[in-house]
Amino acid sequence: MKIAVASKNGMVTEHFGYCENFNIYEAENNKIVKSESIPNPGHKPGFLPNFLNDMGVNVIISGGMGGSAIEIFKGKGIQVITGAKGSAKAASEQYLQGMLKSNGSVCNDHMHHDECGH
Repeated sequence: MKIAVASKNGMVTEHFGYCENFNIYEAENNKIVKSESIPNPGHKPGFLPNFLNDMGVNVIISGGMGGSAIEIFKGKGIQVITGAKGSAKAASEQYLQGMLKSNGSVCNDHMHHDECGH
């Protein structure tokens, strides 16, 4: 399983599309066995869900995300977790333990770069 976390400096970012990078965690038997950081190639409508799908991601974790991106991920069978905070690695570990659930935080205003309306 591959988990992608929208992050900056190792912390979950408020808005998926404007993250600095994606921390990618590979898990086996509910434990992280490999991790890497991939720079965000840029925020363009519809691009990032396809980019992460092509990398084999099964789950995306973020503070918030636009409705269109959520729908694209769901259409590709990728689970979306929004409302996450704190360390990217800790969020992934919480997910693997069944302790991280999505709060459905959807961003409606894409004019911001640092916050996401909840």
